[in-house]
Order: sequence, then C-alpha cells, then structure tokens
Amino acid sequence: MQKLYSLFIAFLLLTCQFVLAQQPVKPNAVEIYNQIQKLNFLGSVLYIAAHPDDENTRLISYLSNDKKARTGYLSLTRGDGGQNLIGPELRELLGVIRTQELIEARKIDGGEQFFTRANDFGFSKNPEETLKIWDKDQVLSDVIWAIRKFQPDVIINRFDHRSPGTTHGHHTSSAMLSFEAFDKAGNALIYPEQLEYVRIWEPKRLFFNTSWWFYGSKEKFEAADKTNLVNLKIGTYYQSVGKSNQEIAALSRSRHQSQGFGSTGSRGEEDEYLEFLKGDMPKDKTNLFEGIDTTWNRVKGGTEIGSVLTNVEKNFDFKNPAASIPELVKAFALIDELEDKHWKYIKSDEIKKIIAACAGLYLEAVADTQEITPGSPLKIKIEVINRSNIPMNLKGIGAVPVYMSDGQNNIALKNNIPHTVTSTLQLPNDFEYTNAYWLNQSGTNGMYRVDNQEEIGIPDVLRRAKVGFWIEINGVEIPFERYVIYKYNDDVKGEVYQPLDIVPLATSSITEKVFIFNNDRNKTVTVKVKSGRDNVNGNVKLQLPQDWKVSPTEIPFVIDKKGQEVLAVFTVSPSEEASEIVIKSIVTVNNQIFDKEKIDINYSHIYKQMVLKSAEAKGIRLKIKTKNEKIAYIMGAGDEVPKSLAQMGYEVQILKPEEISTEKLQEFDVVMTGIRAYNVVSALAFKQNILLDFVKSGKTMIVQYNTTDDLVTKEMTPFPLKISRDRVTEEDAEVRFLAPNHPVLNYPNKISAEDFKGWKQEQGLYYPSEWDANFTPILSANDKGEKPKNGALLVAKYGKGNYLYTGLSFFRELPEGVSGAFRLLANMIAIGK
Repeated sequence: MQKLYSLFIAFLLLTCQFVLAQQPVKPNAVEIYNQIQKLNFLGSVLYIAAHPDDENTRLISYLSNDKKARTGYLSLTRGDGGQNLIGPELRELLGVIRTQELIEARKIDGGEQFFTRANDFGFSKNPEETLKIWDKDQVLSDVIWAIRKFQPDVIINRFDHRSPGTTHGHHTSSAMLSFEAFDKAGNALIYPEQLEYVRIWEPKRLFFNTSWWFYGSKEKFEAADKTNLVNLKIGTYYQSVGKSNQEIAALSRSRHQSQGFGSTGSRGEEDEYLEFLKGDMPKDKTNLFEGIDTTWNRVKGGTEIGSVLTNVEKNFDFKNPAASIPELVKAFALIDELEDKHWKYIKSDEIKKIIAACAGLYLEAVADTQEITPGSPLKIKIEVINRSNIPMNLKGIGAVPVYMSDGQNNIALKNNIPHTVTSTLQLPNDFEYTNAYWLNQSGTNGMYRVDNQEEIGIPDVLRRAKVGFWIEINGVEIPFERYVIYKYNDDVKGEVYQPLDIVPLATSSITEKVFIFNNDRNKTVTVKVKSGRDNVNGNVKLQLPQDWKVSPTEIPFVIDKKGQEVLAVFTVSPSEEASEIVIKSIVTVNNQIFDKEKIDINYSHIYKQMVLKSAEAKGIRLKIKTKNEKIAYIMGAGDEVPKSLAQMGYEVQILKPEEISTEKLQEFDVVMTGIRAYNVVSALAFKQNILLDFVKSGKTMIVQYNTTDDLVTKEMTPFPLKISRDRVTEEDAEVRFLAPNHPVLNYPNKISAEDFKGWKQEQGLYYPSEWDANFTPILSANDKGEKPKNGALLVAKYGKGNYLYTGLSFFRELPEGVSGAFRLLANMIAIGK
C-alpha cells in the first residue's frame, strides 16, 4: 500500500496542472454519455493563435462536442498587453485574469488550454518586431513542446503565416511559428532535451482557419477557388442539451469579460473553412480526420478496450448510468496495461471521471481555512460517498506530503451512506507558496521565465496540497485524486468554493505605487503589513538608495490574528538630483525576510486568484510645476489615473455619471474622462451637453482614448473628429512637435524630447485620423516605415474653455512612473491659465 501511495503521489505531481478549486462537477446522464463517446474517440486537434480571445470557439466546440475529438487551444501569450474593461489590473495581473477566462471558456466548449512563455508586450505591427522582442527560439521550442506533448493529428492556425504587416504581429508570428514547428516537431535533433519527457511527433495535417474576412469581402470569398479548402458544417444542434454549437461557442467566448467579448449565440447551418497547408489533404473535404485511425485500434492492445467501450456506449442506460460501471472498470484495467503512455495517461483520467460520475462517487477534501502558511497544521475534512448499488471498498486515503490512514482501510462504501473523517496534516516548512508560477522569476519584456521543462505551457497555478483516494471496484483498485479546497456558505450565494492558498507568514504592500517628489519636501510612505497566521511580530523597513533618506529606519509591529493588518508610516526625503528609484518594503520575522506583496483578484466569472509580487513602489524626484486645479474624473473601462493625479498634488474626485450636473461641475476646474469612457458609460450620451457647456463656460475637459467600437454618442467632441485604429506601438519612436509654441508644450513646464523617453509598451493608440480645423494637433510620431500619425494630442478652443482629446497611453505611463507623462499631463490640466 505504501508503494502504491508513493506512485500515486508521483502521478499527482505530474498532473498538478489540472487543478482548479471549484464546485465539484456533477454530470447528468446526457453529459456522462457524451464523455463515454469521447472516451471512444482517439483523434486530436491543436488550434494555435496568439492571445486569449483569438480562438475560434465555434470550431473548438464543434470538434470537441460534435466530433468528440480531443481539442486543445495553444495561446502563445496570456494576453498581458491588452486593456482591461472590468478593473484596473494591467500587464501581468491582467494576464492572470485572462488566463482564468480562457480556462473558464474551455470548460464550456470542451477544449483544453495551453500557453507558451511568450509575454504579450502590447500591439506589434509586424512579426519581425514581435520575434525580436520575443525570444523566437524559446517560443518555437514551446510550440514544439506543446505539439510533442499533446500529439495532435491535426493543427489549425487561426492566422495566415503569409501576410506579415496586415494584422497584429503576434497573430502572424503565431502562424509562422506553427508552420515551422509542424516539420520540426518530428525531428529528434530539434530541441533534443525535450525528449527526456516526450517523444517526437509528426502531425498529419496543417490548416489555416480562413474566412471571407481574409479575402476582403464576402463577394470575393464566394468567387474564390476553394479546391484547397476543407468545408466543415459547424451549425450542429445538440438535441440532448438543447443548444446549437454556436450558442455553446457564444457562452464560451463571453467568458472573455475583461476584453468585452460578450457574444450572442446564433442558430442554423454555418460553414467553417480550413485551407490546407501541409501534410496530406483529406480526400473527403468535409471530414477533417479522413484517413486517420481515430479508434482504439491505433493503440497497441487497444482493440479489446474499443470493443468493451463500444458495448458500454451501445448499452448505456440513461436511467441507471451505474449499470455501466462493471464494464468501465474492466476497460480501466485494460487501459492501465497499455504500453502507450500518452493514451494511457489521457484515457485513464477520462475513464476515472466517468466511473465516478456513473456511481455518483463524491470525493472531497475541505480545509478549515482558505489561507495557510508553510509549517502550519492543516485540518481537513474528508467526505466519501458511493451513491450507487455497485459494491465498493475504500482501500485507503493518502495526502501530500503525509500518508494518513487513520484506520481508513478497506471500508465498505454502502449505497448513499457517507463516510467522513477529519485529519490534521503538518505542512512542511518549505511548502511552496501559491502563485502564478510563470511570475515566480523575473523575465524580460518579451518572455516569462520558466526553467522547469515540465511546467512550460501548463495553463493554471500549480497547487500542491492534494488528497488521494483508493477505491476498489470488482477487485480493481482505482486511484482518484482531489485537491484540497476551502468552502463556506454565503447567505446569498449559498455554497462558495475557493482554492486553498499557501501564503507567506507576512506580506506587505506600499499603499501608493508611485510617489512624486516635485520639490524638496518630505513625503509620507505608508506600508500595510498583513499576517498569514496568528501571533506574528517583527519589524518592517524601507529599502532605498543611500542618497534618499527614510525615518524611522524600521518600525516594530505585533499582529494577534491571522489576516489582520497594521500600518507602518515612514517619512521619505528625496535626493537633491532628479532620479527615479525603487522603494522596497522589507518585513523581518524571527530573522526571516519577507519581501512580497499579496494581491487578491476577485471577479465573479473566474475563481479567486492570489498573486505574489515584490513589495515595492517607484519614487520619482521630478521637477514639475502644477497649479491648484480641482479635477472631476469620470471613470471609463477602469484605470488608475486618479491615483496618479492625487500624487501630483491635485484634488481629485471620481464623479459618477448620475452626479454630472451644471451645479456640481461648478466646483471643478477640469473634467477628465477615463479610457474608453465613451464606449462603456452609456449615461454620457445624456450628459454630454452639460460637459460641453462646462468647457464653453471657460473650463477644461480632457478626454482619453476611445475605440472605434460603438460610441455612446456621436457628439463626443464639440467639433467633428474621426477616431481610427492608428497607433504608435514603438514607445521610443521619435516625437515631433507640430505646434512648438503652443501653451500645452510650454506652461507651466517646458516639454522637450526628453519627456518622451522611457515610455512603456506604446506611445498611444486609437488616434483620431481626421479632425475639424478648430483642433490644433500638437504631436507627431510614427512607427518605423509608416507615415506620421498626428492625432496623439488635439486641442480646441471651445467658447471660453479648452477641449483636449488624447490617445496617449497615460493609463499605462502614469502607474509606471514615467516622468515625462506627468509633466505633459500637468500642462494639459493647466491649459488656459
């Protein structure tokens, strides 16, 4: 038994990527039957693109649910460089959100999710730039790793590898890398270090998922030669679930809430076209797997398994799924004898889930806390119940890292009689903290760093706390596994499941992320210290360069209860010279140093996420002049610009749309709208006259970028202006001054080319391409090889006041502490003074 336990733990460590703390899946008879059909199909497809939301969920759902194929989506990035419509998280925190959105999407459409180490550094206009910023060799290695690990019969590219410069550089790069990897995955001389874990693999076919969009119009596509295209009818109506394929796909796509991709399902027949690129073209152009053996016969020793499972499918009793268990157990034992490790691993996992579902076998391990520190005792309640008339025995219970029998050996699991046990585990002192594993080490602008080959591409957080159950059915011992979770009852939501998080003994956070020192005055820096368990005491200090001063040098703290927070307040004096520094918070407890900030991400459409980052902020000694303007800020899709304005010394009030009135606005000198406000705040359509009257009366309005998608009003500006998709993605592109004598470049700060150095990710986006003569364009810049873009900042006199429209990415630059962005924004606010 101990040997079996050790083998099982090794298996769990290899499969930890599939963890998700969630409400247990309880399939109904129809869902079980669909899983049995999928169990009997041994074909696979890998869909490849660049970002979350690039995937064609209609095709993924069709392949997974109609064809029963194992269908994976390889997204080269986690979407870190996008915008966020639901909150202020950007960069790596947005990547964590979008990762979870993809995982949720795959739960709906039936696919599996994978990634590479590529970091979404923002919009790129061509693959040449993309593959310079990404490490091409590493990303190609990751694509080949995914192919060798997943072993797809068919690969489908979302984008065209032959059209560089016509779409996002990441898009074209994903297709180019896939095209190259198709041949190299089968070459043992390419990335041979991978072959310690996987074997070479030669996919049968490579396609490009084309459509009329790539041809320029539906008319051109209708007239095009389609002899090289496979045509799939993907409008299936699944009678057993009452949904069309497109309706399922829409539910999947709607998981991408941070990007605003809510989708309405459609019904009826629909075509998807795949252009053949490499391999062997199917003779039957309506059958993607034509000529590929997708039965159990493709596996040595699989013929008998296929025969058993064919009978299970044929004789399935929807009123009594448990009747299938004896034959399923027989098939499990046969699968366990397979030499082919790939299919053995996949199908063992699938059939165990089906057996548990048929039996109503409920296995759960619930912790009495949601967060716990390494070295602490963890109390777990175990529940086991067999809700079928099939005799079963609980042979044992195991947990990482301690085997815990507690007499739980060879216990008969009678029909619908629960068996519960409470046990306490002692977590090791070096038990790994919960974190998005790809953030554990410092990467580059284009790549995350993951050194462990086996972890590359795993979609989710790696969680190590788990429990194993050995159940004997008909003389066959089957290992099941469950991750330790936490759950509680909410008076409104009912039963709420959350993951178990392993947290540091102490974490800290600096309450502001950017501090602007624009004179010789000291500033107060507040550190929030949080305890991971009861009775924690220690010291906290700030780490600064020697020419910056902090008082006091350290502050002692005592925290009685786990989860409680205390504040430590320091006074920081800047150096005399202009500089940018990192301010780090360091906590010491019992001679142990803790330098992480714990960030919790909570949105209703994904599971709670915890991210550990370096506990730091940026300090900027900056010569910047500001006036005493009072600013009303109208939030849009979500940004942290108001915090930056407060750091600059302005009095800022976030104004709700319903609060906008002529009387209320009299309190303010400036109104500023957040990013995409005119895309997402519908009430602005009814408040626009009030805002423009505010400008006309002699005040200032600053509007940050909006996209071309559905503006809530056509009267967003006092004079005609047309938004385009123009952007300058090269953050170091030369900036030219079109109106060098304009006040916005001269008062109260003299703006120069130096102020556009050190910008992050991009200069700006969605610039206007056409505007009324009343607007004065201020700045011009362009990416290499492109025409000048002059719409970054437009200023118009309207009545007695000033209206400014800007596509400059202040929402990125200010939280990053880019000094030139602060200086320019101060001038924009002070215009007309």
